[in-house]
Amino acid sequence: MAKTIPHFIGGKTVEGKSGRASDVFNPATGEVSGRVALASKAELNAAVAVAAKAFPAWAAITPLQRSRIMFRFKQLLEGRLDEAAAIVTAEHGKVLSDAKGSVMRGLEVVEFACGIPHLLKGDFTENVGTNVDSWAIRQPLGVVAGITPFNFPAMVPMWMFPIALVCGNTFILKPSERDPSMSLFLAQLLKEAGLPDGVFNVVNGDKEAVDAILEHPEIQAVSFVGSTPIAEYIYHTGAANNKRVQALGGAKNHMVVMPDADLDQTVDALMGAGYGSAGERCMAISVAVTVGNVADPLLEKLVPRVRGLKVAPGTDPEAEMGPLVTKQHLDKVRGYVDTGVKEGAKLVVDGRGLKLQGYENGFFLGGCLFDNVTPEMKLYKEEIFGPVLSVVRVPDYNSAVKLVNDHEYGNGTAIFTRDGDSARDFASKIKVGMVGVNVPIPVPMAFNSFGGWKRSLFGDHHMHGPEGVRFYTRLKTVTSRWPTGIRSGAEFVMPTMR
Repeated sequence: MAKTIPHFIGGKTVEGKSGRASDVFNPATGEVSGRVALASKAELNAAVAVAAKAFPAWAAITPLQRSRIMFRFKQLLEGRLDEAAAIVTAEHGKVLSDAKGSVMRGLEVVEFACGIPHLLKGDFTENVGTNVDSWAIRQPLGVVAGITPFNFPAMVPMWMFPIALVCGNTFILKPSERDPSMSLFLAQLLKEAGLPDGVFNVVNGDKEAVDAILEHPEIQAVSFVGSTPIAEYIYHTGAANNKRVQALGGAKNHMVVMPDADLDQTVDALMGAGYGSAGERCMAISVAVTVGNVADPLLEKLVPRVRGLKVAPGTDPEAEMGPLVTKQHLDKVRGYVDTGVKEGAKLVVDGRGLKLQGYENGFFLGGCLFDNVTPEMKLYKEEIFGPVLSVVRVPDYNSAVKLVNDHEYGNGTAIFTRDGDSARDFASKIKVGMVGVNVPIPVPMAFNSFGGWKRSLFGDHHMHGPEGVRFYTRLKTVTSRWPTGIRSGAEFVMPTMR
Protein backbone atom coordinates (compact mmCIF):
# COMPACT_ATOMS: atom_id res chain seq x y z
CA MET A 1 0.00 0.00 0.00
CA ALA A 2 1.29 3.46 -0.92
CA LYS A 3 1.72 5.65 2.13
CA THR A 4 -0.13 8.93 2.59
CA ILE A 5 2.16 11.96 2.96
CA PRO A 6 0.46 14.79 4.92
CA HIS A 7 1.36 18.36 5.83
CA PHE A 8 3.06 19.43 9.10
CA ILE A 9 1.40 22.45 10.66
CA GLY A 10 1.40 23.73 14.23
CA GLY A 11 3.67 20.97 15.49
CA LYS A 12 1.68 18.00 14.15
CA THR A 13 0.89 16.19 10.93
CA VAL A 14 -2.26 17.39 9.20
CA GLU A 15 -4.11 15.43 6.54
CA GLY A 16 -4.88 17.23 3.31
CA LYS A 17 -8.38 18.63 2.88
CA SER A 18 -8.26 19.78 -0.74
CA GLY A 19 -9.13 16.38 -2.18
CA ARG A 20 -6.08 16.62 -4.44
CA ALA A 21 -2.96 14.46 -4.23
CA SER A 22 0.03 13.47 -6.35
CA ASP A 23 1.90 10.19 -6.78
CA VAL A 24 5.40 9.79 -5.33
CA PHE A 25 7.54 7.13 -7.01
CA ASN A 26 10.39 4.80 -6.19
CA PRO A 27 12.64 5.78 -9.12
CA ALA A 28 14.48 2.45 -9.13
CA THR A 29 11.34 0.35 -9.64
CA GLY A 30 8.92 2.85 -11.15
CA GLU A 31 6.33 1.91 -8.54
CA VAL A 32 4.16 4.39 -6.66
CA SER A 33 5.45 4.56 -3.08
CA GLY A 34 3.22 7.32 -1.73
CA ARG A 35 0.48 9.86 -2.30
CA VAL A 36 1.28 13.39 -1.19
CA ALA A 37 -1.45 15.87 -0.32
CA LEU A 38 -1.60 19.00 -2.50
CA ALA A 39 -2.67 22.00 -0.49
CA SER A 40 -5.36 24.43 -1.50
CA LYS A 41 -4.97 28.17 -1.06
CA ALA A 42 -7.16 27.93 2.05
CA GLU A 43 -4.87 25.30 3.59
CA LEU A 44 -1.79 27.43 2.89
CA ASN A 45 -3.51 30.44 4.42
CA ALA A 46 -4.33 28.42 7.54
CA ALA A 47 -0.67 27.42 7.90
CA VAL A 48 0.42 31.05 7.57
CA ALA A 49 -2.01 32.02 10.31
CA VAL A 50 -0.42 29.43 12.59
CA ALA A 51 3.09 30.70 11.77
CA ALA A 52 2.04 34.32 12.28
CA LYS A 53 0.60 33.51 15.70
CA ALA A 54 3.84 31.76 16.71
CA PHE A 55 6.08 34.60 15.52
CA PRO A 56 5.94 37.15 18.40
CA ALA A 57 6.92 34.65 21.11
CA TRP A 58 9.63 33.07 18.96
CA ALA A 59 11.12 36.43 17.99
CA ALA A 60 11.14 37.50 21.64
CA ILE A 61 13.39 34.73 22.93
CA THR A 62 17.12 35.32 22.86
CA PRO A 63 19.34 34.34 19.94
CA LEU A 64 21.22 32.11 22.38
CA GLN A 65 18.06 30.13 23.18
CA ARG A 66 17.28 29.76 19.47
CA SER A 67 20.86 28.65 18.90
CA ARG A 68 20.59 25.93 21.55
CA ILE A 69 17.52 24.46 19.85
CA MET A 70 19.46 24.37 16.59
CA PHE A 71 22.36 22.65 18.36
CA ARG A 72 19.95 19.94 19.55
CA PHE A 73 18.52 19.59 16.03
CA LYS A 74 22.04 19.17 14.67
CA GLN A 75 22.79 16.45 17.22
CA LEU A 76 19.57 14.60 16.45
CA LEU A 77 20.14 14.67 12.70
CA GLU A 78 23.75 13.55 13.06
CA GLY A 79 22.52 10.51 14.98
CA ARG A 80 20.12 9.59 12.17
CA LEU A 81 22.18 10.31 9.07
CA ASP A 82 21.75 6.85 7.61
CA GLU A 83 17.97 7.06 8.02
CA ALA A 84 17.93 10.50 6.41
CA ALA A 85 20.00 9.27 3.45
CA ALA A 86 17.67 6.32 2.96
CA ILE A 87 14.66 8.66 2.81
CA VAL A 88 16.38 10.77 0.13
CA THR A 89 17.37 7.74 -1.95
CA ALA A 90 13.93 6.13 -1.72
CA GLU A 91 12.20 9.08 -3.41
CA HIS A 92 14.95 10.80 -5.39
CA GLY A 93 17.00 7.79 -6.48
CA LYS A 94 20.53 9.09 -5.91
CA VAL A 95 23.03 6.64 -4.43
CA LEU A 96 23.15 6.40 -0.65
CA SER A 97 26.65 7.82 -0.31
CA ASP A 98 25.65 10.89 -2.33
CA ALA A 99 22.42 11.24 -0.35
CA LYS A 100 24.36 11.14 2.90
CA GLY A 101 26.83 13.69 1.59
CA SER A 102 24.01 16.05 0.66
CA VAL A 103 22.56 15.83 4.18
CA MET A 104 26.01 16.62 5.58
CA ARG A 105 26.27 19.73 3.39
CA GLY A 106 22.94 20.85 4.81
CA LEU A 107 24.20 20.18 8.32
CA GLU A 108 27.08 22.55 7.68
CA VAL A 109 24.55 25.38 7.36
CA VAL A 110 22.96 24.25 10.62
CA GLU A 111 26.41 24.49 12.22
CA PHE A 112 26.78 28.01 10.85
CA ALA A 113 23.33 28.95 12.16
CA CYS A 114 24.31 27.80 15.65
CA GLY A 115 26.62 30.83 15.80
CA ILE A 116 23.74 33.29 15.47
CA PRO A 117 24.42 35.15 18.77
CA HIS A 118 27.65 36.36 17.21
CA LEU A 119 26.18 36.88 13.74
CA LEU A 120 23.39 39.15 14.99
CA LYS A 121 25.70 41.50 16.89
CA GLY A 122 25.02 45.07 15.80
CA ASP A 123 27.11 48.24 15.56
CA PHE A 124 27.29 51.00 18.18
CA THR A 125 28.73 54.48 17.82
CA GLU A 126 29.09 56.64 20.92
CA ASN A 127 28.70 60.41 20.64
CA VAL A 128 27.71 60.75 17.00
CA GLY A 129 26.70 64.18 18.25
CA THR A 130 27.11 65.79 21.65
CA ASN A 131 25.63 63.30 24.14
CA VAL A 132 23.94 61.45 21.25
CA ASP A 133 24.57 57.75 20.57
CA SER A 134 23.57 55.65 17.56
CA TRP A 135 23.36 51.93 17.02
CA ALA A 136 22.22 49.50 14.33
CA ILE A 137 20.49 46.19 14.92
CA ARG A 138 19.07 43.45 12.72
CA GLN A 139 15.57 42.14 13.48
CA PRO A 140 13.49 39.27 12.02
CA LEU A 141 10.99 39.80 9.23
CA GLY A 142 8.09 37.65 10.44
CA VAL A 143 6.68 34.72 8.44
CA VAL A 144 8.98 33.64 5.60
CA ALA A 145 8.73 30.78 3.11
CA GLY A 146 10.95 28.41 1.17
CA ILE A 147 10.09 26.64 -2.08
CA THR A 148 12.58 23.86 -2.74
CA PRO A 149 13.46 21.50 -5.64
CA PHE A 150 13.44 17.73 -5.97
CA ASN A 151 17.17 17.24 -6.47
CA PHE A 152 18.23 18.05 -2.88
CA PRO A 153 15.26 17.41 -0.57
CA ALA A 154 17.42 17.73 2.56
CA MET A 155 20.28 20.08 1.66
CA VAL A 156 18.41 22.93 -0.01
CA PRO A 157 15.75 23.31 2.71
CA MET A 158 18.64 23.39 5.20
CA TRP A 159 20.18 26.22 3.20
CA MET A 160 17.10 28.22 4.18
CA PHE A 161 15.24 27.37 7.37
CA PRO A 162 18.10 27.08 9.92
CA ILE A 163 19.19 30.67 9.30
CA ALA A 164 15.63 31.97 8.99
CA LEU A 165 14.66 30.34 12.30
CA VAL A 166 17.65 31.43 14.37
CA CYS A 167 17.16 34.99 13.12
CA GLY A 168 13.73 34.86 14.80
CA ASN A 169 11.42 34.22 11.84
CA THR A 170 8.77 31.53 11.50
CA PHE A 171 8.93 29.37 8.39
CA ILE A 172 6.65 27.76 5.79
CA LEU A 173 8.39 25.09 3.69
CA LYS A 174 6.84 24.02 0.37
CA PRO A 175 9.01 21.08 -0.76
CA SER A 176 8.92 19.41 -4.15
CA GLU A 177 5.93 17.12 -4.48
CA ARG A 178 8.23 14.55 -6.11
CA ASP A 179 10.13 13.72 -2.89
CA PRO A 180 8.36 15.33 0.08
CA SER A 181 9.03 12.82 2.89
CA MET A 182 12.38 14.33 3.90
CA SER A 183 10.74 17.61 4.88
CA LEU A 184 8.41 15.85 7.32
CA PHE A 185 11.39 13.99 8.79
CA LEU A 186 13.18 17.30 9.38
CA ALA A 187 10.03 18.81 10.91
CA GLN A 188 9.76 15.97 13.42
CA LEU A 189 13.42 16.38 14.42
CA LEU A 190 12.95 20.12 14.94
CA LYS A 191 9.99 19.42 17.20
CA GLU A 192 12.01 16.85 19.12
CA ALA A 193 14.79 19.43 19.48
CA GLY A 194 12.38 21.74 21.27
CA LEU A 195 11.23 24.08 18.52
CA PRO A 196 7.88 25.59 19.57
CA ASP A 197 4.82 24.49 17.62
CA GLY A 198 4.00 26.66 14.63
CA VAL A 199 7.52 28.00 14.14
CA PHE A 200 8.31 25.52 11.33
CA ASN A 201 5.58 24.21 9.04
CA VAL A 202 5.52 22.02 5.93
CA VAL A 203 2.83 22.59 3.33
CA ASN A 204 2.95 20.16 0.41
CA GLY A 205 1.55 21.28 -2.89
CA ASP A 206 1.91 22.35 -6.48
CA LYS A 207 1.43 25.66 -8.30
CA GLU A 208 -1.69 26.49 -6.29
CA ALA A 209 0.32 26.44 -3.06
CA VAL A 210 3.20 28.35 -4.67
CA ASP A 211 0.92 31.11 -5.89
CA ALA A 212 -0.76 31.30 -2.49
CA ILE A 213 2.67 31.81 -0.91
CA LEU A 214 3.59 34.54 -3.39
CA GLU A 215 0.31 36.38 -2.89
CA HIS A 216 -0.12 36.11 0.87
CA PRO A 217 0.38 39.52 2.52
CA GLU A 218 1.65 38.00 5.80
CA ILE A 219 4.63 36.27 4.13
CA GLN A 220 7.52 38.73 4.13
CA ALA A 221 10.15 36.86 2.13
CA VAL A 222 10.44 33.88 -0.22
CA SER A 223 13.48 31.73 -0.98
CA PHE A 224 13.45 29.53 -4.06
CA VAL A 225 15.72 27.09 -5.88
CA GLY A 226 14.69 25.55 -9.20
CA SER A 227 14.64 26.13 -12.95
CA THR A 228 15.19 29.58 -14.45
CA PRO A 229 11.69 30.05 -15.91
CA ILE A 230 10.13 29.29 -12.52
CA ALA A 231 12.74 31.35 -10.66
CA GLU A 232 11.94 34.35 -12.82
CA TYR A 233 8.21 33.85 -12.21
CA ILE A 234 8.78 33.54 -8.46
CA TYR A 235 10.90 36.68 -8.41
CA HIS A 236 8.58 38.90 -10.41
CA THR A 237 5.39 37.67 -8.72
CA GLY A 238 6.84 37.86 -5.23
CA ALA A 239 8.33 41.31 -5.79
CA ALA A 240 5.03 42.52 -7.24
CA ASN A 241 3.48 41.49 -3.93
CA ASN A 242 6.10 43.51 -2.00
CA LYS A 243 8.16 40.55 -0.78
CA ARG A 244 11.86 40.02 -0.51
CA VAL A 245 12.78 37.26 -2.97
CA GLN A 246 15.91 35.24 -3.56
CA ALA A 247 15.27 32.95 -6.53
CA LEU A 248 18.06 30.68 -7.68
CA GLY A 249 17.56 29.36 -11.21
CA GLY A 250 19.14 27.01 -13.72
CA ALA A 251 22.67 26.44 -14.91
CA LYS A 252 24.84 25.31 -17.76
CA ASN A 253 28.14 24.87 -15.99
CA HIS A 254 31.28 24.80 -18.12
CA MET A 255 34.61 23.20 -17.24
CA VAL A 256 37.46 24.71 -19.24
CA VAL A 257 40.19 22.14 -19.84
CA MET A 258 43.54 23.71 -20.71
CA PRO A 259 46.21 21.83 -22.69
CA ASP A 260 48.44 21.64 -19.61
CA ALA A 261 45.75 20.12 -17.35
CA ASP A 262 46.41 16.85 -15.52
CA LEU A 263 44.13 14.65 -17.63
CA ASP A 264 43.71 11.88 -15.08
CA GLN A 265 42.50 14.37 -12.47
CA THR A 266 40.36 16.12 -15.08
CA VAL A 267 38.63 12.89 -16.12
CA ASP A 268 37.95 11.99 -12.48
CA ALA A 269 36.47 15.45 -11.99
CA LEU A 270 34.28 15.22 -15.09
CA MET A 271 32.94 11.81 -14.09
CA GLY A 272 31.88 12.93 -10.63
CA ALA A 273 30.66 16.39 -11.63
CA GLY A 274 28.95 15.31 -14.84
CA TYR A 275 27.33 12.03 -13.79
CA GLY A 276 27.07 12.20 -10.01
CA SER A 277 23.43 12.30 -8.87
CA ALA A 278 22.54 11.43 -12.49
CA GLY A 279 23.41 15.00 -13.45
CA GLU A 280 20.47 16.32 -11.40
CA ARG A 281 22.51 19.08 -9.76
CA CYS A 282 22.42 22.79 -10.43
CA MET A 283 26.21 22.67 -10.00
CA ALA A 284 26.75 19.69 -12.33
CA ILE A 285 29.30 20.13 -15.09
CA SER A 286 27.42 19.69 -18.36
CA VAL A 287 29.92 21.23 -20.80
CA ALA A 288 33.62 20.41 -21.13
CA VAL A 289 35.35 23.19 -23.08
CA THR A 290 38.53 21.72 -24.51
CA VAL A 291 41.21 24.26 -25.45
CA GLY A 292 43.63 23.68 -28.31
CA ASN A 293 44.56 20.06 -28.97
CA VAL A 294 43.51 18.61 -25.60
CA ALA A 295 40.14 17.18 -26.76
CA ASP A 296 41.37 13.95 -28.34
CA PRO A 297 43.61 12.80 -25.47
CA LEU A 298 40.91 13.80 -22.98
CA LEU A 299 38.25 11.77 -24.81
CA GLU A 300 40.60 8.80 -25.07
CA LYS A 301 40.60 8.62 -21.27
CA LEU A 302 37.01 9.78 -20.71
CA VAL A 303 35.05 7.53 -23.10
CA PRO A 304 35.86 4.19 -21.44
CA ARG A 305 35.07 5.67 -18.03
CA VAL A 306 31.61 6.80 -19.17
CA ARG A 307 30.95 3.42 -20.80
CA GLY A 308 31.97 1.67 -17.60
CA LEU A 309 29.81 3.82 -15.34
CA LYS A 310 28.09 1.60 -12.76
CA VAL A 311 24.38 2.44 -12.97
CA ALA A 312 22.18 0.70 -10.42
CA PRO A 313 19.52 1.38 -7.78
CA GLY A 314 20.74 3.93 -5.25
CA THR A 315 20.72 1.29 -2.51
CA ASP A 316 23.37 -0.77 -4.32
CA PRO A 317 26.65 -0.10 -2.48
CA GLU A 318 28.58 -0.41 -5.76
CA ALA A 319 26.38 2.05 -7.67
CA GLU A 320 28.01 5.20 -9.01
CA MET A 321 24.79 6.60 -10.47
CA GLY A 322 21.14 5.87 -9.77
CA PRO A 323 17.95 6.50 -11.75
CA LEU A 324 16.39 9.81 -12.66
CA VAL A 325 13.64 11.08 -10.39
CA THR A 326 10.54 10.41 -12.53
CA LYS A 327 9.49 8.86 -15.85
CA GLN A 328 8.53 12.32 -17.07
CA HIS A 329 12.03 13.65 -16.37
CA LEU A 330 13.63 10.56 -17.93
CA ASP A 331 11.68 11.16 -21.15
CA LYS A 332 12.70 14.82 -21.13
CA VAL A 333 16.42 14.04 -20.78
CA ARG A 334 16.24 11.28 -23.38
CA GLY A 335 14.58 13.79 -25.69
CA TYR A 336 17.57 16.11 -25.36
CA VAL A 337 19.85 13.25 -26.43
CA ASP A 338 17.63 12.60 -29.45
CA THR A 339 17.75 16.29 -30.33
CA GLY A 340 21.53 16.42 -30.01
CA VAL A 341 21.89 13.61 -32.52
CA LYS A 342 19.52 15.38 -34.95
CA GLU A 343 21.47 18.62 -34.54
CA GLY A 344 24.65 16.93 -35.71
CA ALA A 345 26.58 16.45 -32.48
CA LYS A 346 28.56 13.23 -32.27
CA LEU A 347 27.09 10.87 -29.66
CA VAL A 348 30.23 9.09 -28.49
CA VAL A 349 28.55 7.19 -25.63
CA ASP A 350 24.81 6.45 -25.85
CA GLY A 351 23.11 5.52 -22.59
CA ARG A 352 19.56 5.45 -23.93
CA GLY A 353 19.38 1.68 -24.28
CA LEU A 354 20.24 0.87 -20.67
CA LYS A 355 18.00 -1.76 -19.05
CA LEU A 356 18.63 -3.29 -15.64
CA GLN A 357 17.44 -6.84 -14.96
CA GLY A 358 14.77 -6.77 -12.31
CA TYR A 359 14.39 -2.99 -12.65
CA GLU A 360 13.00 -2.76 -16.17
CA ASN A 361 10.41 -0.19 -15.07
CA GLY A 362 12.92 2.02 -13.25
CA PHE A 363 13.80 5.46 -14.54
CA PHE A 364 17.33 4.60 -15.64
CA LEU A 365 19.47 6.26 -18.29
CA GLY A 366 23.10 5.44 -18.87
CA GLY A 367 25.77 8.09 -19.11
CA CYS A 368 25.71 10.00 -22.41
CA LEU A 369 28.69 11.80 -23.93
CA PHE A 370 28.62 14.13 -26.95
CA ASP A 371 31.55 15.51 -28.96
CA ASN A 372 31.64 18.34 -31.50
CA VAL A 373 28.84 20.26 -29.78
CA THR A 374 28.48 23.86 -30.97
CA PRO A 375 26.97 26.93 -29.26
CA GLU A 376 24.07 27.07 -31.74
CA MET A 377 22.69 23.71 -30.62
CA LYS A 378 19.76 23.33 -28.22
CA LEU A 379 21.90 20.65 -26.56
CA TYR A 380 24.35 23.39 -25.61
CA LYS A 381 21.98 26.23 -24.84
CA GLU A 382 19.50 24.62 -22.45
CA GLU A 383 19.81 23.03 -19.02
CA ILE A 384 19.33 19.27 -19.42
CA PHE A 385 19.55 18.23 -15.77
CA GLY A 386 20.58 14.69 -16.55
CA PRO A 387 23.66 12.51 -17.17
CA VAL A 388 24.58 14.16 -20.46
CA LEU A 389 28.03 15.72 -20.95
CA SER A 390 28.88 17.81 -24.02
CA VAL A 391 32.38 18.47 -25.33
CA VAL A 392 32.89 21.81 -27.10
CA ARG A 393 36.21 22.36 -28.86
CA VAL A 394 37.73 25.85 -28.98
CA PRO A 395 41.09 26.95 -30.41
CA ASP A 396 42.40 29.04 -27.52
CA TYR A 397 41.88 30.32 -23.98
CA ASN A 398 40.23 33.60 -24.98
CA SER A 399 37.64 31.70 -27.01
CA ALA A 400 36.86 29.57 -23.95
CA VAL A 401 36.36 32.63 -21.75
CA LYS A 402 34.09 34.23 -24.35
CA LEU A 403 32.04 31.04 -24.63
CA VAL A 404 31.40 30.91 -20.88
CA ASN A 405 30.67 34.63 -20.59
CA ASP A 406 28.28 34.66 -23.55
CA HIS A 407 26.01 31.97 -22.07
CA GLU A 408 22.81 33.20 -20.42
CA TYR A 409 23.48 31.14 -17.28
CA GLY A 410 26.19 32.05 -14.80
CA ASN A 411 25.86 29.64 -11.90
CA GLY A 412 29.16 27.76 -11.64
CA THR A 413 32.24 27.14 -13.73
CA ALA A 414 35.71 25.64 -13.40
CA ILE A 415 39.10 25.69 -15.06
CA PHE A 416 41.56 22.80 -14.97
CA THR A 417 45.13 23.90 -15.52
CA ARG A 418 48.60 23.87 -14.02
CA ASP A 419 49.21 27.50 -14.97
CA GLY A 420 48.62 30.00 -12.19
CA ASP A 421 48.42 32.96 -14.54
CA SER A 422 45.60 31.38 -16.57
CA ALA A 423 43.75 30.39 -13.41
CA ARG A 424 44.00 33.86 -11.90
CA ASP A 425 42.90 35.55 -15.10
CA PHE A 426 39.95 33.15 -15.43
CA ALA A 427 38.77 33.72 -11.86
CA SER A 428 38.93 37.49 -12.40
CA LYS A 429 37.30 37.81 -15.82
CA ILE A 430 34.67 35.09 -15.83
CA LYS A 431 31.06 36.31 -15.42
CA VAL A 432 29.90 33.51 -13.15
CA GLY A 433 28.98 33.52 -9.47
CA MET A 434 30.96 30.46 -8.32
CA VAL A 435 34.34 29.55 -9.78
CA GLY A 436 36.53 26.50 -9.28
CA VAL A 437 40.23 26.22 -10.03
CA ASN A 438 40.94 22.50 -10.39
CA VAL A 439 37.73 22.05 -8.34
CA PRO A 440 34.86 20.76 -10.50
CA ILE A 441 31.89 21.66 -8.25
CA PRO A 442 32.83 24.90 -6.47
CA VAL A 443 29.96 24.98 -3.96
CA PRO A 444 30.88 27.51 -1.25
CA MET A 445 31.01 26.38 2.35
CA ALA A 446 28.20 27.33 4.73
CA PHE A 447 30.09 30.31 6.15
CA ASN A 448 30.29 31.78 2.63
CA SER A 449 27.22 32.18 0.45
CA PHE A 450 25.83 30.31 -2.58
CA GLY A 451 24.56 31.99 -5.74
CA GLY A 452 25.07 32.53 -9.43
CA TRP A 453 25.01 35.46 -11.83
CA LYS A 454 23.00 36.41 -14.90
CA ARG A 455 19.88 34.24 -15.35
CA SER A 456 20.96 31.84 -12.63
CA LEU A 457 19.90 34.21 -9.82
CA PHE A 458 17.04 36.67 -9.45
CA GLY A 459 17.34 38.99 -6.46
CA ASP A 460 20.19 40.70 -4.63
CA HIS A 461 21.07 38.10 -2.01
CA HIS A 462 22.91 34.82 -2.35
CA MET A 463 21.85 31.92 -0.14
CA HIS A 464 23.02 30.85 3.34
CA GLY A 465 26.10 32.22 5.08
CA PRO A 466 26.31 35.95 5.85
CA GLU A 467 24.04 36.73 2.90
CA GLY A 468 21.37 34.51 4.43
CA VAL A 469 21.46 36.42 7.71
CA ARG A 470 21.04 39.69 5.82
CA PHE A 471 18.18 38.30 3.75
CA TYR A 472 16.17 37.03 6.74
CA THR A 473 16.61 40.20 8.83
CA ARG A 474 16.10 43.92 8.34
CA LEU A 475 18.24 46.74 9.58
CA LYS A 476 17.08 49.19 12.23
CA THR A 477 19.14 52.21 13.29
CA VAL A 478 18.45 53.91 16.63
CA THR A 479 19.64 57.43 17.49
CA SER A 480 19.34 58.33 21.19
CA ARG A 481 19.73 61.42 23.36
CA TRP A 482 18.79 61.53 27.06
CA PRO A 483 17.20 64.55 28.81
CA THR A 484 20.41 65.99 30.21
CA GLY A 485 21.67 66.45 26.70
CA ILE A 486 18.60 68.16 25.21
CA ARG A 487 19.28 71.43 23.48
CA SER A 488 17.13 74.43 24.37
CA GLY A 489 14.62 75.73 21.88
CA ALA A 490 12.99 74.27 18.78
CA GLU A 491 14.99 73.82 15.61
CA PHE A 492 13.34 74.13 12.20
CA VAL A 493 16.26 73.14 9.99
CA MET A 494 17.45 69.68 9.03
CA PRO A 495 19.18 68.50 12.21
CA THR A 496 22.93 68.01 12.18
CA MET A 497 25.04 66.41 14.84
CA ARG A 498 27.46 68.69 16.68
